[in-house]
Amino acid sequence: MLFSSLLFLFRFIPVVFLVYYILPFRYKNFWLLLSSLFFYAWGEPKYFPIMLSSILVNYVAALLLERFRERKNLRRGVFIVSLIFTVGWLLLFKYTDFFIQNINAVTGLAIPPFLSGPGGKVMLPLGISFYTFQILSYTIDVYRGKVKAEHNFVNFGTFVTLFPQLIAGPIVKYTDINEELHTRTVTPQMLGDGVRLFIMGLGSKVLLANNVGALWDTVTRLGYAEVSTPLAWLGLIAYSFQIYFDFSGYSLMAIGLGKCLGFNFPQNFNYPYISKSVTEFWRRWHMTLGSWFREYVYIPLGGNRVGRVRLYLNLFVVWFLTGFWHGANWNFIFWGLYFLVLLVIEKTFLLRRLERSRVLSRCYLLFAVVISWALFAVSDLGSLGALFGRLFSLHGGEDWVYYLRNYGVTLLLCAFFSTPLLKKWYERIKDRRWLITAGLAAVMSLCVGYLVDATYNPFLYFNF
Repeated sequence: MLFSSLLFLFRFIPVVFLVYYILPFRYKNFWLLLSSLFFYAWGEPKYFPIMLSSILVNYVAALLLERFRERKNLRRGVFIVSLIFTVGWLLLFKYTDFFIQNINAVTGLAIPPFLSGPGGKVMLPLGISFYTFQILSYTIDVYRGKVKAEHNFVNFGTFVTLFPQLIAGPIVKYTDINEELHTRTVTPQMLGDGVRLFIMGLGSKVLLANNVGALWDTVTRLGYAEVSTPLAWLGLIAYSFQIYFDFSGYSLMAIGLGKCLGFNFPQNFNYPYISKSVTEFWRRWHMTLGSWFREYVYIPLGGNRVGRVRLYLNLFVVWFLTGFWHGANWNFIFWGLYFLVLLVIEKTFLLRRLERSRVLSRCYLLFAVVISWALFAVSDLGSLGALFGRLFSLHGGEDWVYYLRNYGVTLLLCAFFSTPLLKKWYERIKDRRWLITAGLAAVMSLCVGYLVDATYNPFLYFNF
């Protein structure tokens, strides 16, 4: 059930919120749990028990960790069992066939795929990468003694399954909302901010990501080896905008829905395309994922408080896992290691030089990031080679003129909304409520009009 669907907007949301606001507080979490389980089961009924089993095992594990806090060996055993069980589901469904394929390629064996269906496609349990990390953050923090175990099963289940962020983040740690699970209020200010953020996110997804993404799909259908170099670059720039507005739009919708329910979810994007280095980019892009890897992988490995060789090893582990988290394919691993190389170069000498020129630093960043999306978008290595060959072959042609004419305005709008210019304008006119209301109503109307007729409404991060 996509957020950007008429079913969600005009059936699910009205019923859930109407009942939620009527119920006394002691029943609100139970209603949210039921609603979120229904939301998940609507799109993924056969994998529904997997999520429930992870919730139950980690709920019990946290209680045992608290109970056995003076018995270190037993406590460690409980933690390891819960860790293996939780991560095991992710490894089983997302990575098993990847390992089998590579074992076959190296050894010449013919081990049949474990999970692949017709066409070799594995359907992942919806949101498993996201809710696995959320559950792990809770169990690890209880094991560390950072938080107390949640004794109320409904509260814990609500934390894991909250439908706004269940399938695509932001990755919400238990420490982010544990107090709000027990007591919260929805003020008129929160409600207004929530509605505004949701509509802005919906507009980003529907009006920007969907429209500009059609250009990349066209280039893909035409074939990378069949298009001109300018059109290949136009398509890749379009994908760069698509993935940003697709994912950041979903994050904005999630944060907005959370505010309408009384929760303050962490920010996930902060205009990453205005960065002046890759280091800065990753402080602004998918911020909750970066925070998770920093807190639960990088710092436990020693962070930057180690020697140079160990530092590079720590960075390698983090960026290998970051790439592999996004998908079980070599292109994602190369994508993560590509950023590792750039970050090491920046740490070594490049950052100091980038600080001397804002223009050159931003040009470098945009070029580096757009190239990275080629690695991210194309999973077939042969096709990826064809795309890179076309990007740098200076192959002429007039095909790009037609597509620039059709998509030029959309690309310019995407470039504008990738900057904080609209936010600055909003800060200046936010006291004119009639103007803000009219603008939001216009965006909502355009989105609904698009969704009524649209046949193209993908969500890229459902793949991860």
